[in-house]
Amino acid sequence: MRQRQGRHKPLYTSAERERRDASPWTLVQGVLAPLQFLVFLASLGLVLRTLATGEGAEAANASVVAKTLVLYAIMVTGSIWEKAVFGRYLFAPAFFWEDVFSMLVLALHTAYLAALGLGWLDTHGLLVLALAAYAAYLINAGQFLLKLRAARLEAPASLTFAGEAGR
Repeated sequence: MRQRQGRHKPLYTSAERERRDASPWTLVQGVLAPLQFLVFLASLGLVLRTLATGEGAEAANASVVAKTLVLYAIMVTGSIWEKAVFGRYLFAPAFFWEDVFSMLVLALHTAYLAALGLGWLDTHGLLVLALAAYAAYLINAGQFLLKLRAARLEAPASLTFAGEAGR
């Protein structure tokens, strides 16, 4: 359902939409977002298996590290994308709340790496922290999917585009 023109600010101005469509970082985000989700699903399975059986802790921990590295990649490239499209690396008005929540996602994933590297938590504690990070990631991914949907609903009927699923 579209809102009336006077009541709602478009996600992108015409110039921003052109910069988004021309940016190679849009494609990078479009590739990294589903890759991150696949790594997340595999890791989630390993984490849940370890929590349920006590087996496979090394694989579960390695998978959370891999998920975190993909998260860092999508965050760095997403910031570059945001700069190319909106002129600032983070907290552009169109993605302000998504970026705010992304900071929580980054903090939780980074806390996991710190706890793992410094031995602050046992395996169970680490994996519970990973699940908290993953819950935050799912909320944040949902935020971005809603923005992607909004952008598609706003797009002129003649335009189709891919990307921005991670940003």
